[in-house]
Amino acid sequence: MVISELLPNLDSGLTTLRTAGWGAMEILQSYYSGQNQTNLNANEDKQDGPVTAADLAANQYILATLQATFNPEEFGYLSEETHQGNEPLPQDWVWIIDPLDGTRDFIDKTGEYALHIALTYRQRPVLALVGMPEAQKLYYAIQGQGCFRETKAGAITPVKVKPKTELESLTLVVSRSHRDQRFQDLIDRLPFGDRHYVGSVGCKIVTILEGQSDVYISLSGKSAAKDWDFAAPELILTEAGGEFTYFDQTPVVYNRGDVRQWGGILASNGSHHGALCEQAVEILAELDQNN
Repeated sequence: MVISELLPNLDSGLTTLRTAGWGAMEILQSYYSGQNQTNLNANEDKQDGPVTAADLAANQYILATLQATFNPEEFGYLSEETHQGNEPLPQDWVWIIDPLDGTRDFIDKTGEYALHIALTYRQRPVLALVGMPEAQKLYYAIQGQGCFRETKAGAITPVKVKPKTELESLTLVVSRSHRDQRFQDLIDRLPFGDRHYVGSVGCKIVTILEGQSDVYISLSGKSAAKDWDFAAPELILTEAGGEFTYFDQTPVVYNRGDVRQWGGILASNGSHHGALCEQAVEILAELDQNN
């Protein structure tokens, strides 16, 4: 699959994507810094946590910007803030959007929140952006064309991961919280040399891009991460030379109707990816047998 053949307006699409990213990051920062005085407390309760005014404002801006170029009849829009139902969107092309990944970190002012936008074709990401508002950087990727870092000043540089040779030297990036006992037991038994604690999924994957971490793991429990948590981070990582798969090493699939990503997913800089997936499967089988 060559995305430029499938999407003739790829260049203008990438420009639109980057415009949406920078504009939405400005909106998020205006709320985060207090310049926008709208109440940042949860204005709506939902199972997955608080929805802030910033979240909704960024989402509205992203949708308006993308839909001006990408017709909603041809391009589906799967957004955390507008998703309804359990049926997959019918379009081959689907935008998957998380306007604010790491809402709790945003509210707690850790700075570790991100913005995710991905375009998928037949359930796989082909164009993606992860924005880091507090770092004033965005990372974007095109399927088959690499991953790039862009600064607020407009400097664009290619990004490549840096694999390591020793399994025991790998650093796991993990949340400070949100771990049930099964997940805790799993990561305690995997042979990581160190742990790096970071908020949102997008921020975690960027630490792998920047060589601060090597591996990220998601394991569902009573709940599960959603499509919009992974679609954009996956592509920026894999286009930088990393790997991102289910524990059985098959590709992650999106827009299946149920947006929840059940099971285990492992993202890495490519170091010992297959071996870690196999170990995770073995450890979970043993844990589940003993419980």
